[in-house]
Amino acid sequence: MGVDVEKVAGEAIDLIGEKIRNLNKLNIIVAGKTGVGKSTLINSVFRDNLAETGMGKPVTTHMRKITKKDVPLAIYDTRGFELGKEVQSQVRQEVIDTINKGLSSHDINEAIHCIWYCINTASNRVEPEEIEWLKELSEANKVTKVPIIVVLTQSFSKKNAAALRNMILNENLDIVQVVPVLASDYDIDDDYVAKAYGLDVLIQVMGETLPDELIDTLQNVQIASLAEKKRRAHAAVATAIASATAEAAVPIPLADSTMLIPTQMAMLTTITVIFGFDVNKTIVRAVLSSTIGAGGATILGKTIASNLLKMIPGAGSAAGGVISASTAGVITAALGEAYIAILSMVFNGEMSIDDIASKKGKEKLTSLYKDFLKRGK
Repeated sequence: MGVDVEKVAGEAIDLIGEKIRNLNKLNIIVAGKTGVGKSTLINSVFRDNLAETGMGKPVTTHMRKITKKDVPLAIYDTRGFELGKEVQSQVRQEVIDTINKGLSSHDINEAIHCIWYCINTASNRVEPEEIEWLKELSEANKVTKVPIIVVLTQSFSKKNAAALRNMILNENLDIVQVVPVLASDYDIDDDYVAKAYGLDVLIQVMGETLPDELIDTLQNVQIASLAEKKRRAHAAVATAIASATAEAAVPIPLADSTMLIPTQMAMLTTITVIFGFDVNKTIVRAVLSSTIGAGGATILGKTIASNLLKMIPGAGSAAGGVISASTAGVITAALGEAYIAILSMVFNGEMSIDDIASKKGKEKLTSLYKDFLKRGK
C-alpha cells in the first residue's frame, strides 16, 4: 500500500508555515536624495508592494519603517533629503542611531543588515556632498560594519551608469559594491522601451554579503532574480540528496521506504519558502500525487513500480525488493528538480500558482518528474 498523500500534504503545509514563521527578519536602510526612485526600487525588488503610498510608520524625523504582515522584511526608508548640511547630518545620525539600537538588542531580527544608498544616474553626476555623506557614514559605521551598497537608480544609459560607477569606485569608499539598475521598463518613446536590468545583480551582491542565516529570507522576499532563487533551491536539493543517500547507505527494503519522506518533505518545504509563493494544501497534494503517486506508483510509499525504476540509470527493477543509496538519491533529486522547474514557470508567468493543481499542471509536473528520473541526476 502507498503513502497517505492527504496526510503528507497536511504535514507539509504545517512544515511550510513553521519554516516561514521562523525565518529571520531582514532589515535594510534605504537612503538617498529626493526623487531618486526609492519606492520604485523597493517595489521592484521585493514582493507585496511594500512601498505603497502612505505605508510605514515614522521612527525618526527623517525615517519611516515599512513592514507588511507575514513578510519577514523591514525597510527603513530615510525620507529624501536635499543638499543641506543640517538635514544630511540629521539623517546620517538617525541611520547610525538605528544601527546601534539594533546592535544593542543582540537580536538578529532587530539588527540592521544592509544599507542601500541610492543615487540617480539620470543626473549624470554625483554631488561632492553625497560623497562626503558616504565617507562620514562609513567612518561612523567602522565599528558596526553594516554593509553599504550604492545603487545607481534610473540608469537609462548603461554607458553613463558605468562611468558614474567608476567615478564612485575611484573614491575608495568603504562600500561593498556599486550597482547600476533600471528598476522597471521605461518608455523612451513609441518606438523604444528601455528594459529593466540590474536588480538581479543587486540580489546577487546581497546574497554574497548577508550571513547565511538570512539567505532563505532574502530569497523568500525578493522577486528580482529567478537565478538566485534557483541557486538556493538547488542547494536544498543537494542537501536532501546527501541525506537520502546516507539513509539508504544500507539498502532500504521497499516496505521501509517511507523513511525517506521526512527528508523529501523538508526539501519541498525549503524550496517553497525560497520561492515565496502562497502554497495551499490543494497545491501540495497535487505536487505529491503528480510525483510520488504518478501512474499509481507510489515512489515514496511502500511499493515502487518496476517501469519507473527502469528509468533510473543503474537502478534495475523492483525485483530485489530494496532501494539502493544511488536510487534514493535519484528519486529525491527528480522530485526536487521537478518542483523547482514548475515553480520557475510560475515565477516567469507561464502559469499561476493555482494552475499547478489543474489537470494540465499535474500532467506537466509528472512529465518533468519522469524526465528528471530518466536523467538520473
